[in-house]
Amino acid sequence: MTTKEQVKATIETVRAVADTIRDLKQVPSGELYAQVMQFMDLATYQRIVEVLKRAGLVVESNHMLKWNGPSEDLQPKN
Repeated sequence: MTTKEQVKATIETVRAVADTIRDLKQVPSGELYAQVMQFMDLATYQRIVEVLKRAGLVVESNHMLKWNGPSEDLQPKN
């Protein structure tokens, strides 16, 4: 059973990867994975990238991830 804390952690992880790509504007996917591999396995990383691509926030070409979303921070405003 997935807990509320697990869902929140997943969303925060996806947001962190998205924010990193946004801040860098573009980054080779392998270089980004090398930076996050201590926190997640390759399959998880690939799923996150796919989510961001399907959402239209990231475009991938020749293993280069390029930010395609809004330029502002993705953190929700409270």
